[in-house]
Amino acid sequence: MIAPVEPLAAAAPRPIAALRQTVSASRLNTWLGCRLKFYFRYVLGLTKPKTAALHVGTTVHGVLRLWNKARWQRQPFPSAVARQQFDQLWRTEQAQEPVRWEAGEEAGEEQTAWSLLDLYLKQSPIPPNELPEGVEVSVEADLSQHGLPKLIGILDLVRAGGRIVDYKTVGQTPNEEKAIHANEVQLSGYALLYRANTGKTEGGRDLHQLVKTKTPKLIVTQQGRMTEAQQTRLFRQMESYAEGLSRQDFVPSPGMQCSMCSYLPECRTWH
Repeated sequence: MIAPVEPLAAAAPRPIAALRQTVSASRLNTWLGCRLKFYFRYVLGLTKPKTAALHVGTTVHGVLRLWNKARWQRQPFPSAVARQQFDQLWRTEQAQEPVRWEAGEEAGEEQTAWSLLDLYLKQSPIPPNELPEGVEVSVEADLSQHGLPKLIGILDLVRAGGRIVDYKTVGQTPNEEKAIHANEVQLSGYALLYRANTGKTEGGRDLHQLVKTKTPKLIVTQQGRMTEAQQTRLFRQMESYAEGLSRQDFVPSPGMQCSMCSYLPECRTWH
């Protein structure tokens, strides 16, 4: 069983010296994607309304967390309970963090989110009687011996045998190779966290991707254990993070991704 630590606080504006002490996969991905976006989000702490896609993903994750915890506690979680929890989370998440809806968009997104959940609960590759090893566990890994910040994170699900599962909601059918590459930082980070907190090697790493197509789909992408080369790659990325923060290397990374970035107005005025 994974030993939990205290729940991690949400990202908030902090001095650069404090940001250098720890790093999460999401923070590292933001840094690697665009250092100026990192600056706006984590250093200045500029908040933006949640997007529809993010709200769908948050709600789906929330219900799957409850489903996994029910299995962990050997409690039933029928479809009616899942729907009730979904309806409640859909409202409470918006109350806590406003969503940037387009006109008439919410009803369709709500139906899409429930369709994804309903599909997963019916077609999940996880046997209903399999007890999880860990569910939404906050963990950390002290990497000071490597001259690196402390790695922190929350594991969505660790199946029996140490198989790590990460849930994703995506807008189109993923290419397996590209999905593995795009999620490498997160999955390698999870493997490192699992090893640091159990003293064991993970049994594998899986992406359970819920695809928001007209007819929802579930795509499971399986990987083996983290390789030594992947760990080295992650360490070098963390090294770039720590050294770049020390230099205050906050520069923009213009590209196609900018059209979807909520910090585009601030970026356009950067000098």
